[in-house]
Amino acid sequence: MATLESLKQTLRQKTVATASSSKQPLSDTQYSAGFDTLVHGSGWMTYQDFIIPQLSQLLAPLFSSRNHISVLEIGPGPKSLFGYLPGHLRRKIVRYTAFEPNGLFATRLEGGICSSSKTQSPLPCLESWPHIHQFPFCLKDDIGCGTDTVTSEYDEKYDVILFCHSMYGMKPKSKFIERALEMLVEQPQDSMVVVFHRDGTLHLNGLVCHQTASFPTGVVRVVNDDEVLDCFASFIAGFVMQDMDVDKAIRVEWRKVCRALGRCEEAYPDHLLFSSPNFMAAFTQHATTLPELTAEVPSVKEHRTIKNREARLHRAAAIVRPTKVLHIQQCVRWALKHGFGLTVFGGGHSGHCLWSNVVSIDMSAFDQIHTFTVGEVGGESNSDTGTLVVAEAGCKSGDIVRKTMAAGLTVPLGARPSVGAGLWLQGGIGHLARLHGLTCDSIVGAVVVSVDSSQVLCIGRVPSQHQPAGAIRPVNELDLLWAIKGAGTNFGIVVSVTFKAYAAPTYWVRDWVVPLSDNNEARLKLSDFDKFATRKLPQNCSVDAYLYWDVGQLHLGVTIFESSTTRPSFATPNLTPGGGLWGSEADIKTVNGVGMFETEMYVSGMHGGHGNGKTSSFKRCLFLNRIGEANVADRLVTAVKTRPSPLCYLHLLQGGGAVGDVAADATAFGCRDWEFACVITGVWPRDQDGTEAAQAAVRWVYSIAEDLLSLSSGVYGADLGPDPRDATLAAKAFGQNRPRLARLKNSLDPCNVLAYACPLPKTLTEQKLIILVTGESCAGKDYCADVWVSVFNKCTHKNLTARAVSISDAIKREYAADTGADLSRLLCERTYKEQHRPALTEFFQRQVQQRPRLPEEHFLHMVSGAVDVSVLLITGMRDEAPVAALSHLVPDSRLLEVHVRASERTRRTRRGCDVSDGDGDNKKYSNNSGSMALDYRPSLIFDNDTTGNEAPIRFAEQHLLPFVHEDLQRLANMVRQLPGFPSPGIEFHHVLGIAQQPGGLTLCTALLQTHFTGDWAKVDAVACCEVGGLVYATALASRVDLPLVLIREAGKLPPPTVSVIKPLSHISSLASNSSKEKRIEMERDVVAKGASVVVVDDVLSTGATLCAVLQLLNEAGIGAEDINIMVVAEFPVHRGREFLRQRGFGRISVQSLLVFGGA
Repeated sequence: MATLESLKQTLRQKTVATASSSKQPLSDTQYSAGFDTLVHGSGWMTYQDFIIPQLSQLLAPLFSSRNHISVLEIGPGPKSLFGYLPGHLRRKIVRYTAFEPNGLFATRLEGGICSSSKTQSPLPCLESWPHIHQFPFCLKDDIGCGTDTVTSEYDEKYDVILFCHSMYGMKPKSKFIERALEMLVEQPQDSMVVVFHRDGTLHLNGLVCHQTASFPTGVVRVVNDDEVLDCFASFIAGFVMQDMDVDKAIRVEWRKVCRALGRCEEAYPDHLLFSSPNFMAAFTQHATTLPELTAEVPSVKEHRTIKNREARLHRAAAIVRPTKVLHIQQCVRWALKHGFGLTVFGGGHSGHCLWSNVVSIDMSAFDQIHTFTVGEVGGESNSDTGTLVVAEAGCKSGDIVRKTMAAGLTVPLGARPSVGAGLWLQGGIGHLARLHGLTCDSIVGAVVVSVDSSQVLCIGRVPSQHQPAGAIRPVNELDLLWAIKGAGTNFGIVVSVTFKAYAAPTYWVRDWVVPLSDNNEARLKLSDFDKFATRKLPQNCSVDAYLYWDVGQLHLGVTIFESSTTRPSFATPNLTPGGGLWGSEADIKTVNGVGMFETEMYVSGMHGGHGNGKTSSFKRCLFLNRIGEANVADRLVTAVKTRPSPLCYLHLLQGGGAVGDVAADATAFGCRDWEFACVITGVWPRDQDGTEAAQAAVRWVYSIAEDLLSLSSGVYGADLGPDPRDATLAAKAFGQNRPRLARLKNSLDPCNVLAYACPLPKTLTEQKLIILVTGESCAGKDYCADVWVSVFNKCTHKNLTARAVSISDAIKREYAADTGADLSRLLCERTYKEQHRPALTEFFQRQVQQRPRLPEEHFLHMVSGAVDVSVLLITGMRDEAPVAALSHLVPDSRLLEVHVRASERTRRTRRGCDVSDGDGDNKKYSNNSGSMALDYRPSLIFDNDTTGNEAPIRFAEQHLLPFVHEDLQRLANMVRQLPGFPSPGIEFHHVLGIAQQPGGLTLCTALLQTHFTGDWAKVDAVACCEVGGLVYATALASRVDLPLVLIREAGKLPPPTVSVIKPLSHISSLASNSSKEKRIEMERDVVAKGASVVVVDDVLSTGATLCAVLQLLNEAGIGAEDINIMVVAEFPVHRGREFLRQRGFGRISVQSLLVFGGA
């Protein structure tokens, strides 16, 4: 699939080769038609999925800090992008100016903004008429119109200046951005110039970005029709031919080019697909301050060798090469002063060691390696024996191996001699990993420059002679040492690392290559290989496998590495695959640590040594177990068969042994339970960099990673970076350590200086509150949501950011793209929306039939697009019992439903006005009263029959603000987490331990009392089950002066009783080998039939225990309508609410004080 940029170049080359007639710029009509072809349909998805969310996220902090915003939009086209911002942001814009040279666009733009109704205007709070100039945005020297009016427009100052559509026709682009920077308001200095650029990267001659984002998956679908292609091709090329006959001939050639380069897919048989990657760059007034840095720190004129193909495509603002620690400190101070990020360049294998328009620090001057026996280490009081190696961050793995070998030592490094510190700090999987662990496991100390303070920090064991002058020991030294052992590129700029060294071994290497005739043989061989590797090999041996296609056949290449400081043991039978399992083997090679780098099949035989190294590659790595099982093996084989290039392959590196002996929480590298690291490797000839061949290989890698992700036990974070396709993989990169790493990132890199490392959550210090606002059309959902947003944003006791979004907007966008309906009118005009409602509903139902998970996709899209807010309100929900249905998708967030209802009379009255409302019609209301007839119980219900905002404000203050009260966070902080209890892989939350904390029981019962949404005066009893609920139920019953109904294991209460069978709780089932169920009972007449009962328990997990309690109460004559449930902590990932609903208890109110994402 060719990019639009490559299509443009080919179209222009075709013109040069075949035409002598002069070119003619597109007319307004031609440009408009081509633009519409590009942005309608699939092209709009780039705006929906990238441009609008990125712009909203970028501008939200700036807009929230000011009461009034002035904006300048350059080349907006027929509609302003600002008009698609969330309503609370749009209402901040009071002054709007645009430069739009296309007369047709300018007219449509002005008409859209200057709507007769403020409720229909995309910018409803403008204080003056928008200024829309029908001429291009010019450089200062080009403002030759000669009028004071034009000149004065360039003297105006703005808070935000937006270049909308790839800076079409502006050259050089850096000069236009510099001109825009001069037009920003001077104070405060957080005003921004924002550029969205299609295809490729921006080369801006030293301008430095404040923030960047990319969207590599953008696609444009064009109807494969002569007339449409003529319009599209001339727009992409940027011109037509003056001579009509020549123009006609060129159009024929251009159609051929489009059809040759466009990709056809079965899903869109009548369309041609083109790749349309997009890039965002945001600049502040500090963008021109690079000379400040280069005056202090040496810069690199010529790039040294960059191994990674991705990095080679990026054009850094500058590469500086510090030669002393002070230079690194100066880089950090400069970045902190001006709000910039930095990248660090070590071995050059990372795809994000260089990033466009960002400064990169080349560490190659720090290339010294030193070895010490413990007795030689000055200042050491540690009684440990052995040898330490200090390696500076500019060293390569091959350098360390050579230097340490001379002393008879080694460090367990990776398998490539040219990789640098990024490998050591983020894992390091090599052939000694099963014997000595990962590279990061050998780290015992480091020297780091803080990216928070620019101070030099000594962490762990650092020989005194290698402690820089002025270095300090940080207060959080243990945390930082823990973090750099597996996630070290995220927390500071590492100057040197201290490794624990081992005796240098000799290696014996054996190779096999096994042709595989079909899928069955492939599965059998992988199964045999899996059993042999995981059951027979001792820890001093490791085995690699390569699954690849060569000479028209699938092959399995196998290499066994044995390391020993004495002699080989290959004569031992268990090290030789028996019965001719893998056929004949190559000769045994005996090599040292340096020779090991040349023995791998990648360089020694597979695909002829991969073109003697004249290839580029792209990799992502997942951790797998039981690769011989059919569901895994089949996916591996299918992956190789679907490769887009003959050179693509899967590399399986063995784990286990010492890798798994380290506890998952002992270092930041939390993925320890794996038998093989599967490196999905897309390869293509280097002369095809940037072509469709390279793009196809990258797409293949991500596709296979996505397919294997559900089977994996984790993802290797060393490869991951800012690419949005890495976000899903990064979520599994650190296992259970991810929340702790997020907190440390927030503490150690609060300004996100190292923004281009493996992505971590921005913060997990505050739990997000998600409120689903549901109800019938015209009940006032959107109005209430906007009021409640204002209540949260004005909250004085906490710094909250709230936002309201409509989930129905997503389907409206897809509907508009598919049908050509006017999206802005669908979003803003009730009458227009009502006209399309039947077709829109049918479209939605058809989409759900094709994509059953569509509602979940839309919900997750809303949540992921609001990472910058603490409270998210979502309107337009169509799901039944949405909290039960969706909470497991966001287990680290609290999910509530507020059901807004109004009488039929009120709704009819509102239907005749201009108030915008959502589309989440709920047909289970009665038509005369608005009374609820749902088969589930919403979290809260708000009756919205009154006018004005007093009632919704009062409701928010009484019922919504308590969910963000600091007392809940105090309670959550009392819950101790115990990884690995009661079994490995479980992160246990000790909820009962709250009662053991000073004041814990009092705080918890007070919150249970105040958070109850019912009326305690109408409750007859409090019930509990065994110890879990007894602790809190007893204290609560005493506090509210109600009797306590005891529910206990059968035989512990006097007769007469009623009883039911109860399965073991989730945690008990993990810890116990006993029967999976037992009988519980309560005294028969302890509570009257029809009484109102509140059931209290410590946790809601799978819901099995509470379900048994509810069944028992039902046996005792207590109906579901008379029961409420209150739990201290809920674990949504186990879907306990949905379980209760499926068992017929959906109408019971379930409330929880705390929500946790673990077990």
